[in-house]
Amino acid sequence: MTDPSDTATTGRTTGPVVFLHIPKTAGQTIHSELSRVVGDSAVSPVRVHTGAPPGAGQFPPGYRLYSGHIDWEALETLPSDRFVFSVLRAPLERIASFYFYTLRQAAGLSGEELATPQRTGMRMITSLSADDYFFGGDQRWQRFIHDHYDNVYCTYFATRKIRGWRDIESTARDDLFRRALKGTKALDRIYSVDDLAVLERDIEIRLGAGIKVADRFMNAGPEAAAATPALRWPQLAARFEKDASIRQLKSFGRLDRRLMRRLGMAED
Repeated sequence: MTDPSDTATTGRTTGPVVFLHIPKTAGQTIHSELSRVVGDSAVSPVRVHTGAPPGAGQFPPGYRLYSGHIDWEALETLPSDRFVFSVLRAPLERIASFYFYTLRQAAGLSGEELATPQRTGMRMITSLSADDYFFGGDQRWQRFIHDHYDNVYCTYFATRKIRGWRDIESTARDDLFRRALKGTKALDRIYSVDDLAVLERDIEIRLGAGIKVADRFMNAGPEAAAATPALRWPQLAARFEKDASIRQLKSFGRLDRRLMRRLGMAED
């Protein structure tokens, strides 16, 4: 992958910055800081993939920053001097963080709000055991689970869709891994949440202004304020009644762990 420090004498270019934000990977903090630097008027209004038509609709022209849970099938329609990056964290920690984040969000809603179709995920998480939440339900519900939890890094990089599991559900695991690895080549950098100081450096080179994201996490939950935040995965594992459920959920991070190792990142 290319290093933005190689771009020019000053390191700065005029092309847009594209942050492909995978949920629960410190993305709110990063988006907030990038928006502060470029100015709100320069930020694309498309923050989630459902907020615009597919393809080029995910990248409306004329913006300095594209950032969010967006599909990136039309990435090449952007100027060639774009800077595209994503951020990863330990896969099992991401799974657990997403689960507990959803649980906290659901706790703040009324029964009437939880009954609405758009709150199905939150309604299910409050009414089901961990075993049944992840591994029960009908085919439609299981599609939701796979889209949000099952090796989402590999799925995202392979399909270029934030919810692309249906496109690869019949794909052999080794083939999915190869497709994902190939997909990462379209990005300029992929960072770890454990070393966001590197992102700070690269953005300062790219934009000529600094951001502060290392060791800062919005939407991280109350436990993140502790001097040594507790790991979330053991807390989630303790909620399961069946060991088989824990083993199966661990498989939801296995391919992503492999990808992180290939990219030179610690995955634990």
